[in-house]
Amino acid sequence: MKRVLVIVPFPMSAENLAQRRDQLKAVALESGIDFDFEAVRVAPKNYVSASDMALAEFGILEAGLEAARRGYDAVCVDTVSDSGVAALRSELSIPVIGPGRASVLTALMFGNRFSILAMWPHWRHFYLRTLTDLGLSEKCASIRWIDATPDNQGLLAGKEDEVFPALEAVARRCIAEDGAEVILLGSTTMHQAHAHLAARLPVPVINPGPLSYKLAEAALGLGLTHSPAAWPASPAPRQGVIHAMAEAGAKAG
Repeated sequence: MKRVLVIVPFPMSAENLAQRRDQLKAVALESGIDFDFEAVRVAPKNYVSASDMALAEFGILEAGLEAARRGYDAVCVDTVSDSGVAALRSELSIPVIGPGRASVLTALMFGNRFSILAMWPHWRHFYLRTLTDLGLSEKCASIRWIDATPDNQGLLAGKEDEVFPALEAVARRCIAEDGAEVILLGSTTMHQAHAHLAARLPVPVINPGPLSYKLAEAALGLGLTHSPAAWPASPAPRQGVIHAMAEAGAKAG
């Protein structure tokens, strides 16, 4: 039995963690793989500032450091920002999958231009970073949002009647006005809207979390992992220091 650790990038209750785990219902996976969802110990309130992003990187790195030792065969990071992915790849030899780059690259398998559909403008910075890193900015038809503050704990539960039509309306503008041939959900916190959008929009809709699970499954089946030439290991690893810092941060709240 293969085991995949899904790192959820905010501390949260068991009830809220279950809403993240519900992403598994949106994808058909082999029966020989188990996915365990675990929340980080330290995180920013949201991913707005540069210091927020630094704390997010650290929290996800700390959460995944011991994944291989604990018997996991792969790691998925549950944020489209791909926070912590590069750092974990420098520490682990097992596959580490982030949904951000994966969504962009997958979109280009199914269309020539895509739009990113987001909740608010404050996430735009990490979409632009991903597009710049990949050299694919010209393939992005647009980044649009509904200007609603995201809820990284309760997600979209209880807000479906308001949020789903708003997302659909903005997505239709991406298609009609911007020329998008594929729509990317801009956050794994938006996964509950995927079925609604996929059933109503005339173009494919990429659901980033489930995509990352399928890619982890494929990497394990193909015997592939990231290149140590691209993500070299530290010559002086400080895992003990990282864990001690996270322990202190968790106690501080």
